[in-house]
Amino acid sequence: MKEFNYVIKDVLGIHARPAGMLAKRAKEFESKIQITKGEKTILATQLLMLMGLAVKQGEEVRITIEGADEDAAYEALTKFFQENL
Repeated sequence: MKEFNYVIKDVLGIHARPAGMLAKRAKEFESKIQITKGEKTILATQLLMLMGLAVKQGEEVRITIEGADEDAAYEALTKFFQENL
């Protein structure tokens, strides 16, 4: 299992466009990818649940990756967050 924390830098937080891109990216991997904000944990592939987290700028999320291709998923998602959020 791999995990990392990320503080959202995007002024709008995780809004529709980056949430859609994130869900699409997460679906490319076999691994189970979860995002946690506070007490709420959801699968990164579930767009509506992702938007329902209502993550704002300056808030921290934890991304947990577990599965056969977790190393590749970790690399791709850390890069995605740095470039898009």
